[in-house]
Amino acid sequence: MNSPEHAATAPICSAKDCRTAAVWVLAWNNPKLHTPERRKTWLACDEHREHLSSFLGVRGFLKDVVTLAEWESSAEGR
Repeated sequence: MNSPEHAATAPICSAKDCRTAAVWVLAWNNPKLHTPERRKTWLACDEHREHLSSFLGVRGFLKDVVTLAEWESSAEGR
């Protein structure tokens, strides 16, 4: 799983200038723009999860934080 091809396609953290593999999915929406059920996502590495969560949280946008593995497995059931 750590092949060069996988590294090129592996999801990366959404934090500015971070190229670390994503471990977390931060599901959010802006209630002024999106319907309540709509979920946008940011990806986060362990280092940036708290910072990105805080950024979304103070704005009232953050809805859920789950591991990338959980998010992907729940998408398979949709």
